[in-house]
Amino acid sequence: MPANGYRLLVFDWDGTLMDSIAAIVACTHRAVVDTGVEPPPESAIRHAVGMGLRDTMERFFPNADEALRDRMVQGYRRHWLESFKDQPRLFAGAEEVLRGLAGEGYLLAIATAKGRTGLMRELDQTAIRALVAATRTVDECPPKPHPAMLLDLMDELGTTPQTTLMIGDTRWDLEMARNAGVPAVGVLSGGHTRQELAEGAPLACLDGVADLPGWLTSL
Repeated sequence: MPANGYRLLVFDWDGTLMDSIAAIVACTHRAVVDTGVEPPPESAIRHAVGMGLRDTMERFFPNADEALRDRMVQGYRRHWLESFKDQPRLFAGAEEVLRGLAGEGYLLAIATAKGRTGLMRELDQTAIRALVAATRTVDECPPKPHPAMLLDLMDELGTTPQTTLMIGDTRWDLEMARNAGVPAVGVLSGGHTRQELAEGAPLACLDGVADLPGWLTSL
């Protein structure tokens, strides 16, 4: 185990490792417009990324019936596959960071609001699937900030809250970590500002995952 005491590093996906926020916002906007409903501002959509798709629609349209929200969700999935799925890329340096951390002996995992099929497709597209020891998505667990994703990952990989670190770009990531008793680091590459991340009491707010190895070394 590395000298800093952390054994398992759990990463959020969209906005943390994957430069996908703009595509998610555009896809959400298009799916809502298709139903004839006025979409929320793009800044609001950006802020909600990471909550889970159904939770996002419920957040924006609490008075809509389930059938309408389901049309929005299905429309999102259709547009994503038709127009957006090939747009996201790993942030610059992210692959090298993950390979380096794995080489130093860290276990790497992912906890994401993305569905299982989408995550596995993007893991294969990015060629980092072999580096990741375990993953959890909203298809297996309640959405963030519920702690189930982290609790499941720690149970599967045999780590404790004290030896696990969560890395994410939203308040939902940090609140999930807090709910699981796990320390966390925020990154400013996604949907939430430094001030918003600070409300989740992270150990640090980094510009992006490229800064994570240096921060870990400094501990």
